[in-house]
Amino acid sequence: MPISEFIKKINSSWYRLIGSSDAFSLEARIFHSINIGLVLLTAVYAPYNLFEGLYVAAISAAVIAGFFYFQYYNSRFRGKTHNNSIFALTGILLFSVNYFSNAGINGSTDLIWPSYLLLVLAISPYRQHLLWVAVYITVFLILHLIEYNYPLLVKHPFDMGKGKFIDRITAFPMPVVATAIIIIFIRKSYDKERAAAEEKAATIELRNEQILRQKHELEQSNAEKNKLLSIISHDMRAPFIHIQGYLRLINQVEIDAPERLTLEKELLNETDQMMDMLSNLLHWSRSQMEGVTADLVEANLFTVLNKTLEIEKNLASRKQIDLNYEIDTDIVVNADVNMLQLVIRNTVNNAIKFTQSGGTINIQALVLSNECRVIVADNGIGIDPKKANTIFSTTSISTFGTNNEKGAGLGLSLCKEFIELQGGSIDFESIPGKGSTFYISIPLVSKNIKHKDLIV
Repeated sequence: MPISEFIKKINSSWYRLIGSSDAFSLEARIFHSINIGLVLLTAVYAPYNLFEGLYVAAISAAVIAGFFYFQYYNSRFRGKTHNNSIFALTGILLFSVNYFSNAGINGSTDLIWPSYLLLVLAISPYRQHLLWVAVYITVFLILHLIEYNYPLLVKHPFDMGKGKFIDRITAFPMPVVATAIIIIFIRKSYDKERAAAEEKAATIELRNEQILRQKHELEQSNAEKNKLLSIISHDMRAPFIHIQGYLRLINQVEIDAPERLTLEKELLNETDQMMDMLSNLLHWSRSQMEGVTADLVEANLFTVLNKTLEIEKNLASRKQIDLNYEIDTDIVVNADVNMLQLVIRNTVNNAIKFTQSGGTINIQALVLSNECRVIVADNGIGIDPKKANTIFSTTSISTFGTNNEKGAGLGLSLCKEFIELQGGSIDFESIPGKGSTFYISIPLVSKNIKHKDLIV
Protein backbone atom coordinates (compact mmCIF):
# COMPACT_ATOMS: atom_id res chain seq x y z
CA MET A 1 0.00 0.00 0.00
CA PRO A 2 1.38 3.45 -0.91
CA ILE A 3 2.36 5.67 2.01
CA SER A 4 -0.09 8.39 0.96
CA GLU A 5 -3.05 5.96 1.07
CA PHE A 6 -1.87 4.59 4.42
CA ILE A 7 -1.75 8.13 5.86
CA LYS A 8 -5.21 8.88 4.47
CA LYS A 9 -6.62 5.79 6.16
CA ILE A 10 -5.01 6.75 9.47
CA ASN A 11 -6.42 10.27 9.21
CA SER A 12 -9.86 8.91 8.32
CA SER A 13 -9.84 6.54 11.30
CA TRP A 14 -8.60 9.29 13.60
CA TYR A 15 -11.36 11.69 12.58
CA ARG A 16 -13.97 8.97 13.08
CA LEU A 17 -12.68 8.49 16.62
CA ILE A 18 -12.70 12.17 17.57
CA GLY A 19 -15.98 13.04 15.82
CA SER A 20 -16.91 15.46 13.06
CA SER A 21 -16.81 19.25 13.35
CA ASP A 22 -20.56 19.34 12.62
CA ALA A 23 -21.39 17.22 15.69
CA PHE A 24 -18.74 18.41 18.17
CA SER A 25 -17.17 21.71 19.13
CA LEU A 26 -13.47 22.40 18.77
CA GLU A 27 -12.96 21.97 22.54
CA ALA A 28 -14.77 18.62 22.49
CA ARG A 29 -12.68 17.31 19.58
CA ILE A 30 -9.48 18.42 21.30
CA PHE A 31 -10.71 16.65 24.44
CA HIS A 32 -11.36 13.44 22.48
CA SER A 33 -7.94 13.60 20.85
CA ILE A 34 -6.20 14.20 24.17
CA ASN A 35 -7.98 11.29 25.82
CA ILE A 36 -7.22 8.91 22.95
CA GLY A 37 -3.56 9.94 22.94
CA LEU A 38 -3.21 9.62 26.72
CA VAL A 39 -4.96 6.23 26.80
CA LEU A 40 -2.55 4.92 24.18
CA LEU A 41 0.47 6.31 26.05
CA THR A 42 -0.61 5.03 29.46
CA ALA A 43 -1.42 1.64 27.93
CA VAL A 44 2.30 1.45 27.15
CA TYR A 45 3.56 3.06 30.40
CA ALA A 46 1.54 0.88 32.77
CA PRO A 47 3.09 -2.48 31.79
CA TYR A 48 6.49 -0.90 31.32
CA ASN A 49 6.49 0.64 34.82
CA LEU A 50 5.25 -2.64 36.23
CA PHE A 51 8.12 -4.45 34.51
CA GLU A 52 10.61 -1.93 35.91
CA GLY A 53 9.23 -2.29 39.41
CA LEU A 54 7.58 1.14 39.49
CA TYR A 55 4.36 -0.23 40.94
CA VAL A 56 2.83 3.07 42.03
CA ALA A 57 3.58 4.59 38.61
CA ALA A 58 2.09 1.52 36.91
CA ILE A 59 -1.09 1.73 38.96
CA SER A 60 -1.27 5.50 38.33
CA ALA A 61 -0.93 4.93 34.58
CA ALA A 62 -3.69 2.29 34.64
CA VAL A 63 -6.01 4.56 36.63
CA ILE A 64 -5.27 7.47 34.31
CA ALA A 65 -5.97 5.27 31.26
CA GLY A 66 -9.28 4.10 32.70
CA PHE A 67 -10.30 7.61 33.72
CA PHE A 68 -9.44 9.10 30.33
CA TYR A 69 -11.24 6.36 28.43
CA PHE A 70 -14.37 6.82 30.59
CA GLN A 71 -14.33 10.56 29.93
CA TYR A 72 -13.81 9.98 26.21
CA TYR A 73 -16.60 7.39 25.94
CA ASN A 74 -19.13 9.58 27.74
CA SER A 75 -18.37 12.59 25.56
CA ARG A 76 -17.90 10.90 22.17
CA PHE A 77 -20.57 8.18 22.21
CA ARG A 78 -23.04 9.14 24.94
CA GLY A 79 -23.18 12.85 24.14
CA LYS A 80 -22.31 13.97 27.66
CA THR A 81 -20.32 17.17 27.82
CA HIS A 82 -16.90 16.66 29.36
CA ASN A 83 -16.40 18.03 32.89
CA ASN A 84 -13.45 20.42 32.96
CA SER A 85 -13.25 20.51 36.74
CA ILE A 86 -13.10 16.73 37.15
CA PHE A 87 -10.45 16.53 34.44
CA ALA A 88 -8.34 19.24 36.08
CA LEU A 89 -8.73 17.99 39.67
CA THR A 90 -8.05 14.38 38.66
CA GLY A 91 -4.79 15.50 37.13
CA ILE A 92 -3.82 17.34 40.30
CA LEU A 93 -4.61 14.27 42.41
CA LEU A 94 -2.81 11.77 40.19
CA PHE A 95 0.27 13.92 39.69
CA SER A 96 0.46 14.73 43.39
CA VAL A 97 0.53 11.02 44.24
CA ASN A 98 2.97 10.32 41.41
CA TYR A 99 5.19 13.20 42.57
CA PHE A 100 5.82 11.68 45.99
CA SER A 101 5.98 8.11 44.74
CA ASN A 102 8.26 8.80 41.79
CA ALA A 103 11.35 10.66 43.11
CA GLY A 104 9.71 14.08 43.64
CA ILE A 105 11.70 16.88 42.03
CA ASN A 106 14.14 14.33 40.61
CA GLY A 107 11.39 12.37 38.85
CA SER A 108 9.44 13.04 35.67
CA THR A 109 6.26 14.47 37.24
CA ASP A 110 7.43 18.08 36.89
CA LEU A 111 7.90 17.43 33.18
CA ILE A 112 4.26 16.44 32.73
CA TRP A 113 2.62 19.18 34.87
CA PRO A 114 2.83 22.03 32.29
CA SER A 115 1.54 19.90 29.42
CA TYR A 116 -1.41 18.67 31.48
CA LEU A 117 -2.25 22.26 32.41
CA LEU A 118 -2.14 23.06 28.70
CA LEU A 119 -4.69 20.28 28.13
CA VAL A 120 -6.92 21.72 30.85
CA LEU A 121 -6.76 25.20 29.30
CA ALA A 122 -7.50 23.80 25.81
CA ILE A 123 -10.80 22.21 26.90
CA SER A 124 -11.90 24.82 29.46
CA PRO A 125 -13.88 28.03 28.95
CA TYR A 126 -11.84 31.23 28.87
CA ARG A 127 -13.29 32.41 32.16
CA GLN A 128 -11.71 29.41 33.98
CA HIS A 129 -8.20 29.81 32.61
CA LEU A 130 -6.83 32.14 35.29
CA LEU A 131 -8.37 29.96 37.99
CA TRP A 132 -6.70 26.75 36.80
CA VAL A 133 -3.37 28.46 36.25
CA ALA A 134 -3.48 29.78 39.82
CA VAL A 135 -4.57 26.38 41.21
CA TYR A 136 -1.85 24.44 39.40
CA ILE A 137 0.90 26.89 40.36
CA THR A 138 -0.27 26.84 43.97
CA VAL A 139 -0.37 23.02 44.16
CA PHE A 140 2.99 22.83 42.40
CA LEU A 141 4.55 25.15 44.99
CA ILE A 142 2.91 23.32 47.89
CA LEU A 143 4.22 19.93 46.75
CA HIS A 144 7.74 21.24 46.40
CA LEU A 145 7.59 23.00 49.76
CA ILE A 146 6.41 19.76 51.40
CA GLU A 147 9.27 17.85 49.78
CA TYR A 148 11.73 20.54 50.86
CA ASN A 149 10.58 20.39 54.44
CA TYR A 150 9.80 16.66 54.61
CA PRO A 151 12.12 14.91 52.13
CA LEU A 152 11.43 11.49 53.64
CA LEU A 153 7.89 11.56 52.22
CA VAL A 154 9.31 11.17 48.74
CA LYS A 155 9.97 7.65 47.45
CA HIS A 156 12.88 6.89 45.10
CA PRO A 157 11.97 3.71 43.18
CA PHE A 158 14.88 3.97 40.74
CA ASP A 159 18.57 4.79 40.91
CA MET A 160 19.83 8.19 39.80
CA GLY A 161 21.61 6.84 36.76
CA LYS A 162 19.92 4.40 34.45
CA GLY A 163 16.62 4.55 36.30
CA LYS A 164 16.33 8.31 36.04
CA PHE A 165 17.31 8.15 32.38
CA ILE A 166 14.60 5.58 31.59
CA ASP A 167 12.02 7.53 33.62
CA ARG A 168 12.70 10.74 31.73
CA ILE A 169 12.75 9.34 28.22
CA THR A 170 9.56 7.35 28.81
CA ALA A 171 7.75 10.32 30.34
CA PHE A 172 8.82 12.84 27.69
CA PRO A 173 6.47 11.63 24.89
CA MET A 174 3.38 12.36 27.00
CA PRO A 175 3.73 16.18 27.09
CA VAL A 176 5.07 16.19 23.53
CA VAL A 177 2.07 14.30 22.13
CA ALA A 178 -0.40 16.37 24.16
CA THR A 179 1.17 19.65 23.06
CA ALA A 180 1.32 18.51 19.43
CA ILE A 181 -2.37 17.54 19.43
CA ILE A 182 -3.42 20.89 20.84
CA ILE A 183 -1.23 22.93 18.48
CA ILE A 184 -2.41 20.94 15.43
CA PHE A 185 -6.06 21.45 16.32
CA ILE A 186 -5.58 25.13 17.07
CA ARG A 187 -3.73 25.72 13.80
CA LYS A 188 -6.28 23.78 11.78
CA SER A 189 -9.09 25.66 13.45
CA TYR A 190 -7.32 28.96 12.79
CA ASP A 191 -6.67 28.06 9.14
CA LYS A 192 -10.29 27.02 8.70
CA GLU A 193 -11.59 30.21 10.28
CA ARG A 194 -9.14 32.31 8.24
CA ALA A 195 -10.27 30.59 5.03
CA ALA A 196 -13.88 31.19 6.02
CA ALA A 197 -13.09 34.83 6.79
CA GLU A 198 -11.30 35.25 3.46
CA GLU A 199 -14.24 33.65 1.65
CA LYS A 200 -16.63 35.90 3.52
CA ALA A 201 -14.49 38.95 2.68
CA ALA A 202 -14.43 37.91 -0.98
CA THR A 203 -18.20 37.47 -0.90
CA ILE A 204 -18.63 40.89 0.68
CA GLU A 205 -16.29 42.44 -1.89
CA LEU A 206 -18.22 40.79 -4.72
CA ARG A 207 -21.47 41.98 -3.18
CA ASN A 208 -20.08 45.50 -2.89
CA GLU A 209 -19.05 45.38 -6.55
CA GLN A 210 -22.56 44.25 -7.46
CA ILE A 211 -24.05 47.03 -5.37
CA LEU A 212 -21.78 49.60 -7.02
CA ARG A 213 -22.64 48.21 -10.45
CA GLN A 214 -26.34 48.30 -9.62
CA LYS A 215 -25.90 51.82 -8.27
CA HIS A 216 -24.21 52.86 -11.52
CA GLU A 217 -26.94 51.20 -13.59
CA LEU A 218 -29.61 52.86 -11.46
CA GLU A 219 -27.95 56.25 -11.83
CA GLN A 220 -27.68 55.71 -15.57
CA SER A 221 -31.32 54.61 -15.71
CA ASN A 222 -32.39 57.66 -13.72
CA ALA A 223 -30.36 59.89 -16.03
CA GLU A 224 -32.05 58.34 -19.04
CA LYS A 225 -35.47 58.74 -17.45
CA ASN A 226 -34.71 62.36 -16.59
CA LYS A 227 -33.61 62.90 -20.16
CA LEU A 228 -36.80 61.29 -21.42
CA LEU A 229 -38.91 63.56 -19.22
CA SER A 230 -36.91 66.57 -20.38
CA ILE A 231 -37.46 65.60 -24.01
CA ILE A 232 -41.17 65.05 -23.50
CA SER A 233 -41.60 68.31 -21.59
CA HIS A 234 -39.50 70.44 -23.93
CA ASP A 235 -38.77 69.01 -27.38
CA MET A 236 -42.17 67.46 -28.03
CA ARG A 237 -43.98 70.50 -26.74
CA ALA A 238 -42.76 72.76 -29.57
CA PRO A 239 -44.57 71.04 -32.48
CA PHE A 240 -47.85 71.08 -30.59
CA ILE A 241 -47.39 74.78 -29.84
CA HIS A 242 -46.89 75.40 -33.57
CA ILE A 243 -49.97 73.37 -34.47
CA GLN A 244 -51.94 75.18 -31.79
CA GLY A 245 -50.73 78.55 -33.07
CA TYR A 246 -51.63 77.61 -36.66
CA LEU A 247 -55.13 76.54 -35.69
CA ARG A 248 -55.67 79.76 -33.77
CA LEU A 249 -54.34 81.75 -36.69
CA ILE A 250 -56.66 80.20 -39.30
CA ASN A 251 -59.61 80.70 -36.96
CA GLN A 252 -58.86 84.37 -36.33
CA VAL A 253 -57.16 85.63 -39.51
CA GLU A 254 -57.86 85.22 -43.21
CA ILE A 255 -54.70 83.67 -44.79
CA ASP A 256 -53.99 83.74 -48.50
CA ALA A 257 -53.08 80.56 -50.38
CA PRO A 258 -49.27 81.04 -50.76
CA GLU A 259 -48.81 81.87 -47.05
CA ARG A 260 -51.14 79.05 -46.06
CA LEU A 261 -49.09 76.62 -48.17
CA THR A 262 -45.87 77.76 -46.49
CA LEU A 263 -47.37 77.33 -43.01
CA GLU A 264 -48.72 73.89 -43.87
CA LYS A 265 -45.31 72.84 -45.21
CA GLU A 266 -43.60 73.99 -42.00
CA LEU A 267 -46.21 72.26 -39.85
CA LEU A 268 -45.88 69.06 -41.89
CA ASN A 269 -42.11 69.17 -41.35
CA GLU A 270 -42.61 69.73 -37.61
CA THR A 271 -45.13 66.88 -37.48
CA ASP A 272 -42.75 64.51 -39.32
CA GLN A 273 -39.97 65.35 -36.86
CA MET A 274 -42.32 64.86 -33.95
CA MET A 275 -43.45 61.45 -35.26
CA ASP A 276 -39.85 60.29 -35.73
CA MET A 277 -39.01 61.47 -32.23
CA LEU A 278 -42.09 59.84 -30.75
CA SER A 279 -41.38 56.57 -32.56
CA ASN A 280 -37.83 56.48 -31.20
CA LEU A 281 -39.01 57.32 -27.70
CA LEU A 282 -41.62 54.56 -27.76
CA HIS A 283 -39.13 51.99 -29.03
CA TRP A 284 -36.53 53.09 -26.48
CA SER A 285 -39.06 53.02 -23.61
CA ARG A 286 -40.19 49.55 -24.60
CA SER A 287 -36.61 48.25 -24.79
CA GLN A 288 -35.88 49.64 -21.31
CA MET A 289 -39.02 48.28 -19.67
CA GLU A 290 -39.54 44.93 -21.42
CA GLY A 291 -36.10 43.97 -22.63
CA VAL A 292 -36.65 43.65 -26.38
CA THR A 293 -35.53 40.46 -28.15
CA ALA A 294 -34.94 40.01 -31.86
CA ASP A 295 -37.25 37.78 -33.90
CA LEU A 296 -34.76 36.66 -36.53
CA VAL A 297 -36.01 35.38 -39.88
CA GLU A 298 -34.60 34.93 -43.37
CA ALA A 299 -35.62 38.09 -45.20
CA ASN A 300 -35.04 39.52 -48.65
CA LEU A 301 -33.23 42.85 -48.18
CA PHE A 302 -35.02 44.54 -51.10
CA THR A 303 -38.47 43.53 -49.80
CA VAL A 304 -37.64 44.72 -46.27
CA LEU A 305 -36.14 48.12 -47.17
CA ASN A 306 -37.79 49.20 -50.41
CA LYS A 307 -40.84 50.88 -48.87
CA THR A 308 -38.78 52.45 -46.08
CA LEU A 309 -36.26 53.95 -48.49
CA GLU A 310 -39.02 55.27 -50.76
CA ILE A 311 -40.48 57.18 -47.81
CA GLU A 312 -37.02 58.49 -46.93
CA LYS A 313 -36.49 59.53 -50.53
CA ASN A 314 -39.67 61.64 -50.39
CA LEU A 315 -38.52 63.21 -47.09
CA ALA A 316 -35.13 64.01 -48.63
CA SER A 317 -36.75 65.61 -51.68
CA ARG A 318 -38.65 68.06 -49.44
CA LYS A 319 -35.24 69.32 -48.34
CA GLN A 320 -34.00 69.24 -51.95
CA ILE A 321 -31.58 66.40 -51.16
CA ASP A 322 -30.86 63.78 -53.81
CA LEU A 323 -31.15 60.28 -52.26
CA ASN A 324 -30.02 57.39 -54.48
CA TYR A 325 -30.45 53.67 -53.83
CA GLU A 326 -30.97 50.38 -55.64
CA ILE A 327 -31.13 46.98 -53.89
CA ASP A 328 -30.43 43.69 -55.60
CA THR A 329 -33.27 41.22 -55.15
CA ASP A 330 -30.91 38.27 -54.53
CA ILE A 331 -29.64 39.42 -51.12
CA VAL A 332 -31.14 37.45 -48.22
CA VAL A 333 -30.24 38.38 -44.64
CA ASN A 334 -30.95 36.94 -41.20
CA ALA A 335 -32.72 39.80 -39.42
CA ASP A 336 -35.64 41.09 -37.42
CA VAL A 337 -37.61 42.93 -40.09
CA ASN A 338 -39.02 45.69 -37.87
CA MET A 339 -35.69 46.31 -36.15
CA LEU A 340 -33.78 46.44 -39.41
CA GLN A 341 -36.26 48.91 -40.86
CA LEU A 342 -35.92 51.11 -37.78
CA VAL A 343 -32.11 51.03 -37.99
CA ILE A 344 -32.07 52.01 -41.68
CA ARG A 345 -34.79 54.62 -41.20
CA ASN A 346 -32.96 56.29 -38.30
CA THR A 347 -29.60 56.21 -40.07
CA VAL A 348 -31.02 57.74 -43.26
CA ASN A 349 -33.05 60.30 -41.26
CA ASN A 350 -29.84 61.28 -39.54
CA ALA A 351 -28.13 61.77 -42.91
CA ILE A 352 -31.05 63.92 -44.15
CA LYS A 353 -31.00 65.96 -40.93
CA PHE A 354 -27.32 66.92 -41.26
CA THR A 355 -27.13 67.38 -45.02
CA GLN A 356 -27.73 70.83 -46.54
CA SER A 357 -30.29 71.46 -49.25
CA GLY A 358 -28.83 70.45 -52.60
CA GLY A 359 -26.76 67.69 -50.99
CA THR A 360 -26.57 64.01 -51.87
CA ILE A 361 -27.07 60.76 -49.95
CA ASN A 362 -25.90 57.49 -51.50
CA ILE A 363 -26.78 54.01 -50.22
CA GLN A 364 -24.27 51.31 -51.12
CA ALA A 365 -24.14 47.63 -50.15
CA LEU A 366 -21.10 45.36 -50.00
CA VAL A 367 -21.84 41.64 -49.98
CA LEU A 368 -18.98 40.01 -48.11
CA SER A 369 -18.27 36.40 -47.11
CA ASN A 370 -20.88 36.09 -44.36
CA GLU A 371 -22.47 39.50 -44.03
CA CYS A 372 -24.15 42.24 -45.97
CA ARG A 373 -22.79 45.71 -45.25
CA VAL A 374 -25.20 48.55 -45.98
CA ILE A 375 -23.43 51.89 -46.34
CA VAL A 376 -25.21 55.23 -45.92
CA ALA A 377 -22.96 58.08 -47.07
CA ASP A 378 -23.78 61.80 -47.16
CA ASN A 379 -21.89 64.99 -48.01
CA GLY A 380 -23.33 66.92 -45.07
CA ILE A 381 -21.75 68.85 -42.21
CA GLY A 382 -20.10 65.80 -40.61
CA ILE A 383 -19.71 64.96 -36.93
CA ASP A 384 -17.80 67.00 -34.37
CA PRO A 385 -14.81 64.86 -33.24
CA LYS A 386 -15.60 65.81 -29.62
CA LYS A 387 -19.00 64.09 -29.95
CA ALA A 388 -17.82 61.08 -31.94
CA ASN A 389 -17.36 58.85 -28.88
CA THR A 390 -20.90 59.42 -27.56
CA ILE A 391 -23.16 59.37 -30.62
CA PHE A 392 -24.20 55.75 -29.97
CA SER A 393 -24.90 56.47 -26.28
CA THR A 394 -28.14 57.54 -24.63
CA THR A 395 -26.11 60.31 -23.01
CA SER A 396 -25.54 61.84 -26.43
CA ILE A 397 -26.89 65.39 -26.67
CA SER A 398 -29.14 65.95 -29.65
CA THR A 399 -28.07 68.77 -31.97
CA PHE A 400 -30.06 70.78 -34.49
CA GLY A 401 -29.92 69.80 -38.17
CA THR A 402 -29.12 72.06 -41.09
CA ASN A 403 -32.76 73.27 -41.11
CA ASN A 404 -32.96 73.43 -37.30
CA GLU A 405 -34.42 69.90 -37.13
CA LYS A 406 -34.54 68.65 -33.56
CA GLY A 407 -34.24 65.04 -32.39
CA ALA A 408 -34.33 63.18 -29.11
CA GLY A 409 -30.73 61.99 -29.28
CA LEU A 410 -31.88 58.37 -29.07
CA GLY A 411 -31.87 57.38 -32.77
CA LEU A 412 -28.30 56.13 -33.11
CA SER A 413 -28.42 54.59 -29.63
CA LEU A 414 -31.41 52.53 -30.75
CA CYS A 415 -29.65 51.65 -34.01
CA LYS A 416 -26.68 50.22 -32.13
CA GLU A 417 -28.83 48.30 -29.65
CA PHE A 418 -31.15 46.85 -32.29
CA ILE A 419 -28.49 45.93 -34.85
CA GLU A 420 -26.41 44.14 -32.18
CA LEU A 421 -29.51 42.19 -31.08
CA GLN A 422 -29.59 40.85 -34.66
CA GLY A 423 -25.94 39.79 -34.52
CA GLY A 424 -24.78 42.74 -36.59
CA SER A 425 -22.84 45.92 -35.97
CA ILE A 426 -22.81 49.62 -36.80
CA ASP A 427 -19.87 51.98 -37.19
CA PHE A 428 -19.08 55.27 -38.91
CA GLU A 429 -16.47 57.58 -40.40
CA SER A 430 -16.82 61.33 -40.59
CA ILE A 431 -14.91 64.36 -41.79
CA PRO A 432 -16.27 67.67 -40.44
CA GLY A 433 -17.54 69.81 -43.29
CA LYS A 434 -17.38 66.97 -45.84
CA GLY A 435 -19.89 64.42 -44.60
CA SER A 436 -20.37 61.13 -42.77
CA THR A 437 -20.49 57.46 -43.75
CA PHE A 438 -22.29 54.83 -41.65
CA TYR A 439 -21.63 51.11 -42.03
CA ILE A 440 -24.43 48.73 -41.03
CA SER A 441 -23.48 45.05 -41.07
CA ILE A 442 -26.11 42.30 -40.92
CA PRO A 443 -25.59 38.49 -41.14
CA LEU A 444 -26.04 37.11 -44.62
CA VAL A 445 -28.11 33.95 -45.12
CA SER A 446 -27.49 33.24 -48.77
CA LYS A 447 -26.67 35.04 -51.95
CA ASN A 448 -26.89 34.14 -55.59
CA ILE A 449 -24.58 36.95 -56.62
CA LYS A 450 -21.80 36.67 -59.16
CA HIS A 451 -19.80 39.68 -57.93
CA LYS A 452 -18.19 40.06 -54.51
CA ASP A 453 -19.08 43.73 -54.19
CA LEU A 454 -22.55 44.82 -55.10
CA ILE A 455 -23.57 48.48 -55.29
CA VAL A 456 -27.26 48.97 -54.70
